[in-house]
Amino acid sequence: MVRGALVALLSLEPDLEVVAEVAEGTAILPNALTHRPDVAVLDIGLPGIDGLAAAGALGQQLPTCRTIMLTSHADSANIARAMLIGVSGFLPKDAPPARLADAIRRVHRGERVIDSEIVVAAFHHGPNPLTERERDVLTHVAKGSDVSDVAAKLYLAPGTVRNYLSAIMSKIGARNRVDAIRIARDRGWISA
Repeated sequence: MVRGALVALLSLEPDLEVVAEVAEGTAILPNALTHRPDVAVLDIGLPGIDGLAAAGALGQQLPTCRTIMLTSHADSANIARAMLIGVSGFLPKDAPPARLADAIRRVHRGERVIDSEIVVAAFHHGPNPLTERERDVLTHVAKGSDVSDVAAKLYLAPGTVRNYLSAIMSKIGARNRVDAIRIARDRGWISA
């Protein structure tokens, strides 16, 4: 719904043309190679591969396409990763459409557009203390999987999953799993 609304609003801009829209990260590169956009506006938390991985693939396969990342959570690690792979813009998902349209124009001209509120929030929360495996475990739990489901999906023993959850709660000062999910989401450490 949000993607459809953004597409409709951007289509109203006389100098912008939306050439494709996709729902999954795995569809970004094939569509970009077909449609050859000047600027790709990507959600950081996409199913399949995330927006940052897709942006990295675009940079390698279609270097003329600049990218803008949209996110609802600020994470200094994601901002750093985005800068390393050459992302040209970083905006909050709730940015007004006129601001997004302006960012697309500026990025198309070769400018970098990074929302200051995202940067301040990211560095206020500090770097993500969770390892990649801990993020995987917590993301699955956040999606409703129980310990045995997570263990099966990640090829771990149930006891190992419980150990990861205990370590996560300890690292981030969470009272329980629900609190850990809330904290991690609020700080942009997981996107689920």
